Amino acid sequence: MIQKQRSIVLIHGLWMTSLSWENWVTRYAAHGYSVVASSWPGMDGDIEQLRRDPSAIATLGIDTIVEHYEKIIRNLDSPPLIIGHSFGGLITQILLDRGLGAAGVAIAPAPVKGIIFLPLSTLRVSFPALSNPANNHRAVPLTAEQFHYAFTNNLSEQESLAVYERYAVPGPDHVLFQAAFANFNPHAATAVDFHNDHRAPLLLISGGNDHVSPASVVEANFKLYDKSKAVTEYKNFAERTHYTLGQDGWEQVADFAVTWAESKALV
Repeated sequence: MIQKQRSIVLIHGLWMTSLSWENWVTRYAAHGYSVVASSWPGMDGDIEQLRRDPSAIATLGIDTIVEHYEKIIRNLDSPPLIIGHSFGGLITQILLDRGLGAAGVAIAPAPVKGIIFLPLSTLRVSFPALSNPANNHRAVPLTAEQFHYAFTNNLSEQESLAVYERYAVPGPDHVLFQAAFANFNPHAATAVDFHNDHRAPLLLISGGNDHVSPASVVEANFKLYDKSKAVTEYKNFAERTHYTLGQDGWEQVADFAVTWAESKALV
C-alpha cells in the first residue's frame, strides 16, 4: 500500500451504514490517510434506533445522497480518493462525473443507467422490495435469510447471522426503484456521462461470488465507458461475495483499491 497524506472518502451501500467500513477505516488511518466514512443522510448514529424506526429515511433518494457526499468532498482541503461499495459505487461514479475526487474506486457497484440486463441473482435480491409499489416510500430491512443470500453466501447461517446482527439496517427502497426504472426515465438519478473525458480515473471491482452485483453487471458497467478517454480499469476478485468489505481477505481488496487509486490520482 502506498502511504501518503491524503483524504479518502468511503461511501457505503444499501442496507448498511458507514460501520461496514470499520476495518478499512482502521487500516487506511494506520497508513497515514485522513478517512471520512459518513453514513447516508439520516443514517448516522445509533443502529438500534434506526432499526426500530427507519421512517426518517423512508423516502431518501440518490440525488440527496450524492449531494451529501458532494458537500463533504467540497469542504476538504484537496480532492480525495473516493471509494464506494454497492450503491456507494454508483454514487462514486456520479461524483467523479461531476468533477470531484482525485480518483475513484467502485466496488460491486449498483447498476448505472444504461445497464439493460440483470442476472437472476440480482433480481432475486431486489424482487421483494420492487414487487410492492408501496415500498417506494418505505425503508425496509432484509430478513436474515435474504441477507445470507445477498451478502454472505459463502458463510454458514450462524456465521451470516453474526454479520447481519452487527451491520444490517433498513434501507430506503426508493433508491432501488430509481435504479430499476432508470432506463425509462430521461432524467434518471443514476445517469452518468460515459463520454466524459475529463473525470478522474475510475476502477471498477467485481467479485466472482457476488449475488447482488455479479461480475457480468460490473463488466457491463465498465464497457459503457469504452469511448471515454479518461482512465477506466476493471478488476475481478474471483472468490469475493457482496460482503467483500468484511469477508476474510478483505485486506487484499482494500490495499489493491487504494494503491491503484494513488497510482492513478490526478493530483
